[in-house]
Amino acid sequence: MAAELVEAMNMVKSFRVSDLQTLLASMGRSKSGLKQDLVGRALRLVQTEYSPELLKNVRQLYESRFPKTSGWLAARRPEGLPVAYSSSLSSSPTATSQGADYLNGISKPIAAPVAEVKLVPLPFYQTLETLLPPTELIAQNNEKLQDSQCIFELTQSQADQIRNASELRAGIKSIQVVLRICYTDSIGGGGSEDQYPPNIAVKVNQSYCHVPGYYPSNKPGVEPRRPCRPVNITPWLHLSTVSNRVTVTWGNFGKRYSVAVYLVRVFTSADLFSQLKLCSVESAERCRERIQDKLRYDPESEIATTGLRVSLICPLVKMRLGIPCRVLTCAHLQCFDAVFFLQMNEKKPTWTCPVCDKPAPFELLTIDGLLSEILKETHEDIEEIEYLTDGSWRPIRDEKERDRERERSDTPDYPVVDICAPEANGHSPAHSSTSLTGKSTNGSVGTAAAPGAVVDLTLDSSSEEEEGGVAAGDSEDTEDSADSPTPKRGRYNYDKDLVTAY
Repeated sequence: MAAELVEAMNMVKSFRVSDLQTLLASMGRSKSGLKQDLVGRALRLVQTEYSPELLKNVRQLYESRFPKTSGWLAARRPEGLPVAYSSSLSSSPTATSQGADYLNGISKPIAAPVAEVKLVPLPFYQTLETLLPPTELIAQNNEKLQDSQCIFELTQSQADQIRNASELRAGIKSIQVVLRICYTDSIGGGGSEDQYPPNIAVKVNQSYCHVPGYYPSNKPGVEPRRPCRPVNITPWLHLSTVSNRVTVTWGNFGKRYSVAVYLVRVFTSADLFSQLKLCSVESAERCRERIQDKLRYDPESEIATTGLRVSLICPLVKMRLGIPCRVLTCAHLQCFDAVFFLQMNEKKPTWTCPVCDKPAPFELLTIDGLLSEILKETHEDIEEIEYLTDGSWRPIRDEKERDRERERSDTPDYPVVDICAPEANGHSPAHSSTSLTGKSTNGSVGTAAAPGAVVDLTLDSSSEEEEGGVAAGDSEDTEDSADSPTPKRGRYNYDKDLVTAY
């Protein structure tokens, strides 16, 4: 009885969420909750209400998940089972010590193929062949650190393909064998993204290979994030028909993971940019139609939009755009530089729009044909433009640029009135109390002089009146003043103390 109870509990631990829900529902128990809740509930059910009926249900669910014909036995592989599913138990020195893990006369599987798991396609990796389909990692015991193994072989054609491939850089082939890991329980229909389990280590043919480390975080209090991307295991493989053994060490903390091995072609950011220029360029005319649609008058809107400003500076690198690019599903017209965007995702794949932070998958990127033409037509000092309702555009100059242009101009912005120009009677308008409006006290109108004239600002009202009195005096006083060696008070030498009016 005790052996059957342990056997049933081991079976329950390997169940999926759907299996656990089926088991609990068949025994009249609640099937809601997270997986860890379901596992705990099922184990308590087995322990407290153990019965032949319950054992039968557990066995049926287990055999439907792990049929006897899919056992991972390297020495005795069922006909039609791929070599990649072979286990290393038969050749492992610890195989005899795992007798307690045998279920129904078959060794407890190290991993099992999971048909419903599908990994998302990656822009920088083109899958050529599947060497090991998505296969779940299964814990062997209650230890937190687990080892799971799988074996696969390369055909001679695949080995030659890798050996003769060109190099992306020193020691890195363009044709690779990569290991991908993801959650077994995928969310959504688009496929599972790469996700590493805790404490991951990958050993290929007795040699540990490099697994990408963590990105350092520049923000205080934010934990470093690990880039989950395919692991290149090519340098440690036997490039022949000899079997290759892969051991994945992983932390068993309640989540389920699956691994897969693929033969892929690796692209660079330059390769993707070439594809983008060839297949994803939106014509200038289509871009104008998009602008007109955005600026079309809406009678229900209280505010009429007459223009949309777009910066010519890339939000990624704060430099002028080279190849303007955006995402078809984004609502904004602002672009980012395609070359920099692809280079950044090659090093740190996020595929996020730098303008609105929404997903920006490679297949939805497009080059803006209209903005490409504008960048060619505008000077490099133009940093912003405005799209108008008719689809046309105009450059936007900032205040600093306008100030610089004003300083470079020789012509002043406003005309200067010369109030010191002599009139026909030989007197200055200042002497006849002429104001800046050009109207004199006696009703005559002063004439405006050319720009650049000087204004005598040393005169005050009292001196003007006095000078006016002299001008109206008799000729004798005038002659006496002319003979005097010292000028009378209020008379100035106009060659001195002159102040320009600009």
